[in-house]
Amino acid sequence: MDLFFNLAINGLATGMLIFLLAAGLTIIFGLMDVLNFAHGGLFAWGAYSGVWMYDISGSFLVAILGAIVTGLLLGALTEWLIIKPVYGNHVQQILITLGFMLVLSEMLKVVFGPNQKSAAPPAYLDGSWQLGDVIFIKYRIFIILVGALVYGITYFILKRTRIGLIVRAGVMNKEMVQSLGINIRLVFMLVFMVGSAMAALGGVLLAPYSGVIYAEMGMEFAILAFIVVVIGGMGSFTGSLLAAILVGMAQAFMAYYVSELSLAVNMLLMFAVLIFRPQGLFGGKGDAA
Repeated sequence: MDLFFNLAINGLATGMLIFLLAAGLTIIFGLMDVLNFAHGGLFAWGAYSGVWMYDISGSFLVAILGAIVTGLLLGALTEWLIIKPVYGNHVQQILITLGFMLVLSEMLKVVFGPNQKSAAPPAYLDGSWQLGDVIFIKYRIFIILVGALVYGITYFILKRTRIGLIVRAGVMNKEMVQSLGINIRLVFMLVFMVGSAMAALGGVLLAPYSGVIYAEMGMEFAILAFIVVVIGGMGSFTGSLLAAILVGMAQAFMAYYVSELSLAVNMLLMFAVLIFRPQGLFGGKGDAA
């Protein structure tokens, strides 16, 4: 039972990191019908900019804020230059955002150098607590709390606030919302920026968790995020949370019990979901929109 709790905590922390990346994808697709394969590049830029800010300032809070600002700025640039010309065309969105992700990865090497960067959690989040034989690693508990907080705040904004109502109304009938004097283009750009900031936040939190970051990490984690989005249901915000936790748990337990399947378990999960429930666990866009 102690081993179960230790593996479950590790899996939950991994799942929350994946959720922060997948949540941005879910919001952008669920509310804007945009397939953004450059999302992984924004994740990597969040990691690098956060580590750079941490090295300069020595403050992990500054690093997190710096990564979020980086995500917001790059998100605005991506929406304006890359996404805006291809709204409504999924094939063009896939092609242009895949190319842009490669550009973002190469730009990381130009700006920060081609070598891997090491990262460690701040002293107050280092170490662990122990309750019996169950070990609670401080940084993993921190990640779980941040992921839960992001989910709660985002869900509240979408379902209980005026801006959330405007966004959901704009998804259903953007012409009607525009006729009420609301700049729906600006609203959608803000949605894209928020989704990008979530990816950047996930990147900066991953850096101390994994201990090392590298330019190609964006592609690897983007694939994992899309697996989560498919399992949860394209456009379902709650589905992306539960699917990310499921993937994180599966990885943690498989890595311990059947290490040979730890890399394949995500694909197997997605395959099973697509066979028995093609729309995903929660299906449709109702939860996000």
